Formats: sequence, structure tokens, C-alpha cells
Amino acid sequence: MSLPFVKPLVLEQLARQFSADDFAFTTTDEIPAFRGVLGQERAVEALQFGVAMPRPGYNVFVMGYAGTGRYSYVKRYLANEAKRKSTPSDWLYVNNFNDAREPLALQLPAGKGSAFCRDIDQLLTNILATFPAVFETPTWQQKKSTIDREFNRNYDSVLDFIEKKALEKSVALYRDSNSISFTPMYEGKALDEAEFALLAEEQREKFHADIAELEELLNQKLSILPQWKRESSNKLRQLNEETIAQALEPLLAPLAKTYSDFPDVLAYLQAMQGNLLKTVVDQLVTEESSEPVRRQILELQYSPNLIVGHHATAGAPVIFESHPTYDNIFGRIEYVSDQSGLSTNYRQLRAGALQKANGGYLVLEAEKLLTEPFVWDALKRALHSRQIKMESPLLELGRFAAVTLSPQVIPLQVKVIIIGEPNFYYALQEYDADFQELFRVLVDFDSEVAIDEDSLEHFAQLMKTRTTEEEMAPLTACAVAALARYSARLAEHQQRLSASISDVFQVVSEADFIRLQLGEVHTDANHVAQAIRAREYRTGRISQQIQNDILAGVILIDSQGEAVGKCNGLTVLSIGDSSFGAPARISATVYPGNNGIVDIEREASLGQSIHSKGVMILTGFLGSKYAQKYPLDISASIALEQSYGYIDGDSASLGEGCALISALAKVPLKQCFAITGSLNQFGEVQAIGGVNEKIEGFFQLCKARGLTGEQGVIIPQANVANLMLNSEVLNAVQQGLFNVFAVRCVDDALEILTGQSAGAVDDQGNFPEGSINALVVKRLQEIAEQDKTTDEALEEVLKNAMAQANE
Repeated sequence: MSLPFVKPLVLEQLARQFSADDFAFTTTDEIPAFRGVLGQERAVEALQFGVAMPRPGYNVFVMGYAGTGRYSYVKRYLANEAKRKSTPSDWLYVNNFNDAREPLALQLPAGKGSAFCRDIDQLLTNILATFPAVFETPTWQQKKSTIDREFNRNYDSVLDFIEKKALEKSVALYRDSNSISFTPMYEGKALDEAEFALLAEEQREKFHADIAELEELLNQKLSILPQWKRESSNKLRQLNEETIAQALEPLLAPLAKTYSDFPDVLAYLQAMQGNLLKTVVDQLVTEESSEPVRRQILELQYSPNLIVGHHATAGAPVIFESHPTYDNIFGRIEYVSDQSGLSTNYRQLRAGALQKANGGYLVLEAEKLLTEPFVWDALKRALHSRQIKMESPLLELGRFAAVTLSPQVIPLQVKVIIIGEPNFYYALQEYDADFQELFRVLVDFDSEVAIDEDSLEHFAQLMKTRTTEEEMAPLTACAVAALARYSARLAEHQQRLSASISDVFQVVSEADFIRLQLGEVHTDANHVAQAIRAREYRTGRISQQIQNDILAGVILIDSQGEAVGKCNGLTVLSIGDSSFGAPARISATVYPGNNGIVDIEREASLGQSIHSKGVMILTGFLGSKYAQKYPLDISASIALEQSYGYIDGDSASLGEGCALISALAKVPLKQCFAITGSLNQFGEVQAIGGVNEKIEGFFQLCKARGLTGEQGVIIPQANVANLMLNSEVLNAVQQGLFNVFAVRCVDDALEILTGQSAGAVDDQGNFPEGSINALVVKRLQEIAEQDKTTDEALEEVLKNAMAQANE
């Protein structure tokens, strides 16, 4: 192999090395736990501001990717902050005796709500003990007897008068409990029907006339009976009300005194007292109902419904609602089935997360919140109006045909914290005009953390926190160093750690499991390495299958020899939680014509927008560099061979450029290399993503076929800082069996791939004779001259044809 013009990267450039010397401990037992969030100073400051800001509209959106610690840190911070806040009020719903469909809301200081419920419960117990016993006292019985005697006396006086008149006419008056009747008399003796029939007709007619007269007189005299009955009933009702009021007074007076500072409670107690006057008489003074039934009657009407209660010293509530349905957020009205259908009352009201979080903090997840019907708009309405309105949204759709309630609204004072990924935040910013007004504080969690002494120390402390919380074995300093290296690999940067700490925690858990199986005391670096290898193996089926297809010749990839217009590109495939590199052949063909550069992927509708953009940039680069003297009057096509799915990204544009130049110059490219990089219109190589997976994917193929020391990869110079290659690649590089080259421009890549000089342009715009670039220009000159000759010959043919036509 000839000496390349660009030197391969040295071992130190291929990965940042972490060691136990980076940490001032032997095991994590020796260091304190870390309760903060790793390297998120901007986010921490923003969260502190948002939580402390008392003005409306300063709700918080916590933006970041899952696994960055956003959720756990928000939870810890709010829990600590809530302890310093005052405990909000308790809220109860009680019966509205004027309109049962509109229950009333009562507000009491924290802890007083449950006390009020107990007081009412005791009151109901006392009422059941008092009634109907109070109606069995001698005093009440005597007064009731007086009312009854007065009615009976009036009634009896009428009957006595009628009876006297009847005797004057020889007619007897008979009365029983249900009726009054008249019977003829003869010689002081009442006659039966047979005896009456023996009387003379004149006597019988006289008796009939006398009895009719007496009945008419009786009706006249008893016409006032309903009035007497009303007067008697009114007197009895007045007696009952006085009796009930006197009996209730000693029961309600202590409550009125206890809650004298709460006007709404006093108003409810007064309304309750007025309603009890009817309830006691109608429903409690009966021998048919048992005491449990009577108690249920009282509870359904008078027991408060405590929907939100707090301990007096609990601090502000922090509610994490993991299932933000409409009912779970705003509360619900429950229904019970009875003979008449569905029914409800104020005791069927149930609090939602918004009621529970009132006076504190409500934490929601954006993805779940925005996928629930009605919830987002209703939440905005509540935050705008600063009121909680409990209602059933299905009623508006006509899907629920039952009488419902309209509970009194409750004032709302809550700080809403929404946690979500960036796409949700930016979508809300763009499409919802109310979002910016209601969520003015952005807490932006970074996906990476700069590596410095403090961040490494905090990283180790965070590992200590995890192992302690999960009751796992302590980590050695070497294990922490291995985890830091894994984190930097996730971040794809030698100077940064990944903020996705949950991925690192998974490796810690799996390494501890391996340690446990081996029966060792501490989790060491070898346990971490085994855990990482095991994870790669579990998710590596598809990558192994692709490699097997390459080795079997199903997928055509060369790793030795030379070829014109062909090179090995590097791609990254992401399937589920598996991400791996796979080489792909890039081919280019060039022939005279004027079709320009045809992107086969785009023509087949497989090339996506960024890939197509890369090909168009490549066209611009070739034209600006080589077509200064001769036109780029060619037909060329480029393709990623054996790709049958959608292709996007511009990381193949460097390889496509090299393949095209090879085809133009007819200079072969070495197939022992694979190449990746994005090309701009000036031929400069730009950074790409997934560089580690791409390198390792080609390395595995070369390893399977046998490392020769000639194989290697070409990457952009800008990606050197992203290199965190695995130990297998590093060992091969150290032994001289594999190479990694970093290039700044397309000429650097060409020189590596061909072993020839690319050639730099001089002041006259010419390339050195024999250089690759000079060969490209020469080929363009040949095509242009060939086109000129063809045009001249065609012009001569046309000229001769016209001359013959004129003859």
C-alpha cells in the first residue's frame, strides 16, 4: 500500500479515555449522593423562576427528552418547594336546598373540612337520638291532645245539635269512625228495615223527608269542618316546628359558635335548620323506617361531600396526573342506577387533579395531555378564568341523556407544569395562540453535559444515588469510568456526557445483575463491559444478518481491490432501540450526453429531500470546480446499490462525489476503504451523524473477512471530536490492522482512495499534469470536442441535405 497523503488518526484521537484516576474514590460508598440534576444549570434556574413567580400566566413547560432526569428532578424540586408553602383550603360541596341541581361549595382552612364533616356526622347522630323521641314527651303529647280535643269538641257540638234535632223528629243518629247515619224510631225504639216496611206509607214518607232534612242540616253544619281541620293542622304544624326548633337549637348552637368566622358555613347551617323542619316531620317521625334507613335519608341531604381535604401542616399539594382524562383532571359527576334510571346528587361529585392541586402544583405529560379529548381546551379555560368548573362534556355531544348537576365553581390558583419533548413545545408555540400567554416559562433540559471536574464528580454521585436507591452494590472507580465512557459514547462527543441518564442507569442495573451472578462484592468495569456487550448482542440480530448477507455475496460490498466509479459508503440503520452501521456500495457511471447528473434514488422516489439536496449540491461543486473551461456536458447517474427503502440525509454526498470523479477521470478507487461525509459546493467536507456506528459497521465486515492493515474508513475532520470507538476497533488500530482517516475536502478523500495526487489549481486555473483533477478536466475536454465534432458533422449533413433540396 502506498503512503497516503493524509495521515491516519492516532489512537488518542479515536476515543476519550476515562480511568479510575479521574475520580477521587475507590468505591461509591465513599462519596455522598447527588440529589440535583446533572449539568442542567439553565433548566434549574428557569424552573426555580417559574415555580416562584406568583403572577398568572407563568405556568411552566419542561422541555427535554425522556431519560434526561427532567421528570425526577421536577418531582424532587416541587416536593421540597411545597413543604415551604402554606397549606391551601379544604373544599366541600353541600346540598343547595333551594335548587338541588346546583350544589354549593364551602371553603374551610386546611384540616377544618374533615372536622366539619365529623361535626355534621355527630349532629345527624344527635338528631336521630332526638327524633322522634321528642314527640313522645308528655308536654308535646299534652299540647297535641289539646289541639285534637278542640277539633273534636267543635265536631261533637255539631253532632250533638243534629242529634237533638233528630230526636225531635223521632230519628236516631248513629256515628262510627267512618260515617254518620240516621234511623227512624217508633215509640223510642229504632226500627229495622222490616219494621220500617210495616209502617203506613204516609209515616214512611214523613221519615224520608225528615231524614233528608236532617242530612241537609248536617251538611250545612259540617261545611266548616275543612276549616277546622286546617286550623288544627296548622296548630299541629306550628307545634311541631316549635318543638323541632327547640330540640335543634341546642344541637346546632355549638356548631354555629364553632364556625362563626365562616359566613358560608353559617348560612348553610341556617338553611339546614330550616330544611330539617320538613325532613323531621315527613321522614323521621315514622315507625315504618328503621334507624339505618332514617340515617341514610339524613346523610343524603345534609352530610357534606369533602372533595379536597388537607392536613393542616402538609404544605402545598403536588399532584402528578399520569392519566389526564377529562374526569381525572376536572373531576366527575357520578351516577347511580335506580328504578327511574340514572340519578345523582351533590354527594356523587368527585374531585379531579385540578381540585386536588389547587393552591399548589399540577404536573402533566404533554403527550398524554394533548391526546385526550376536550382536556387541553378545558385546561386553558380554567387557567384563563382562574376557576374550576365541574361538568360533563359528553352532554354537549348529546351522548348522555340524564339529569346532571351544575356545581358552584371553585376559585383556582395553581401552577401547572407540563413535561414534554421539544416537538410538542414547538407545535404548541406555532399552532396555539393561547399557549405563549399561559405558559411563559420554558425549562429547557439539554441532551448533553459538558465534561469537567464538577460534572464527572456529579456523575459519580448520581451513580451512588442510583445504586443506593435500588439497593445495588457499590461501584468501583473503574466501573464509574466505564459508565462515563459509555455516556460519552451516547453523547457522541469526547467532551460531553449524555444527559439521558436513564440509559446509563439501565447498564448499572444489568451490570449489578452480572455481579450478583458472579458472587462479587462490588460492581467493576468488567461487569459494565459485559452488560454493554450483552445489550448489543440482544439487539444485534438484524446487523448480524446484514453482515452475513454481505459475506455470502447477497449484498455486494468489496473490501479489497480497486474499481472505477465504485466506493463503499457508510450508513446507519435505526430499528427500535437498536442502531448500527452498515456499508453500502455507491456507484456512478458517466457517458457523453447532456442529461446532467441523474440521482437514481430520487428518480425512483426513494431519495428523500435532504439526500436530493446533497446530490444537487454535488452538481454545483463539480460544475464550479471542473467546468470553468469546458462545459459539464455529460450524462451521469449515481445510486446506492441494493437499497430498497427510503434514503435520506446527505452523508453519502462525499462518497458519491468521489465515485463520480473516479468515473470521469477513469481512476480506480481502493475498495478497502469506506467513506462518509457531507459535501458543500466548495468541496469542503462537513460533519455527519452516527460516525461511531458507521466506522464499527465497516470494521466488523473487515474483521469477518480478515484484517489486512490496509482497510480503513474516511470521515470528516469535523467528526473527530465525536469519535468514541469501542475497544475492539481501538485494539485493531493500535496493532496497525485498521485505519481511520479524517479529511477536510474532497481532494483529501480522493488521494486516500486512489493513492494519487488530486492536484491543486494554479494561478492560471490549471491542474498539475497527471493529477486526478487534471484527468477530469481532460475528460470534459474530450467530451466537449467529441460533441463539437458531432455537431459539425451534423451541420455538414444538414447543409448538404438543404443543397440537394434546392437543386
